[in-house]
Amino acid sequence: MTSRADVPQRTDARGARRGASASAVLRAVLDEGPIARSTIARRTGLSAAAVTGHTAELARLGLLHELAEPEPRGRVGRPHVPVDLDTGRHVAGALHLAVHHATVALLDLRGNVLVQHEEPHDGLGAEDLLARAAEILDDLLLGHAPDREPLGLGVATGGWVDRASGTVVEHPLLGWRNVPVRDLLAGSTGLAVEVDGHARALVHAERLFGHPRARDSVVQLFTGNVVDAAFATGAGVHHGPRSAAGAVAHLPVDGSTEPCRCGRTGCLEAAVSEGTLARKAAESGLIERPDFPELLALAESGHSAAIRLFHDRARLVGQAAALLLEVLNPAVLVVVDRSVARVPGCLPTIRDEVRDRTRCADPTETVVGTSFPGTELATAGGAVLLDVLYDDPLGPLLTGWPRAS
Repeated sequence: MTSRADVPQRTDARGARRGASASAVLRAVLDEGPIARSTIARRTGLSAAAVTGHTAELARLGLLHELAEPEPRGRVGRPHVPVDLDTGRHVAGALHLAVHHATVALLDLRGNVLVQHEEPHDGLGAEDLLARAAEILDDLLLGHAPDREPLGLGVATGGWVDRASGTVVEHPLLGWRNVPVRDLLAGSTGLAVEVDGHARALVHAERLFGHPRARDSVVQLFTGNVVDAAFATGAGVHHGPRSAAGAVAHLPVDGSTEPCRCGRTGCLEAAVSEGTLARKAAESGLIERPDFPELLALAESGHSAAIRLFHDRARLVGQAAALLLEVLNPAVLVVVDRSVARVPGCLPTIRDEVRDRTRCADPTETVVGTSFPGTELATAGGAVLLDVLYDDPLGPLLTGWPRAS
């Protein structure tokens, strides 16, 4: 990999345009590959010469490759040799920091999770946790991708994350404040590191690899121990000043008297967090101790009382979804919640609440589950990095040039 010091800095408008054009080519291959260069030109509006130049450069960087066999043609002339993503050359490191465990993973260029490892971390401080994550990443690279070149490491977590500085500004449930995650991990791994909030990261994942209507406009509602949201239109994901957009933890919901750390009652995160539900299940005797995975497995097995707990929670999640739909009116709202894929009736309950509270014409089409059930945390971390790559493949990850702006 070329170091930044070896390459002159790209700061002119022409360089930015080249990055945008290369991005259009790479995204066309992501969407439709294997694909002929002539088809890329039609899809992107670029000239045949520009497409040829960009595909050659992207192949040199290890992002594209020609297929071994040419595309069959029924007429005389030079065959169209399709190009596709080279998913065997590079690998994207991923780290998601949840309240009780960290997920470390490797992804390919199509966002497929190649391997993921879940590491409990209760009791570890920020620096120790990040150092442990770096060790696990190194083990995964050696054990599962010894012949691949790492693009870098994407990091996603809840709370307030400032993407520009790579800092977790505030994560109350982890007890973190102003933790320089990017600098700490770049120092311990030697890799390029990108950091963002997990709801925004999953918006990027949906727009790159998931729901087709997410590229028009999308709201992502993440409900785990942390509850937050993100919004994007065709122009991109909304961050707000210091990337503080998406804080929905203290939205009021009807029918909840759960006390919140802010001193009020009925806040969304306090009402629907996994920790709250597990505690209620333990208090009612459904499970011996507050353990959300155990409660989830109980509901998945068909236990009626456990299912009722999840349905009651889904109605509260549906209130928040309805409010976000009314205010932002996206093409699609994605609910990221482990119960949606695993507990019968949760997603229909959320949709029913949306139907009762909004003018949404068809909640079945508009309100959907994540495209990445079971790998959403690993995908979130990887998408932070892969979004940077697809936004500007001629930028710093592979060439040393600064990102186009």
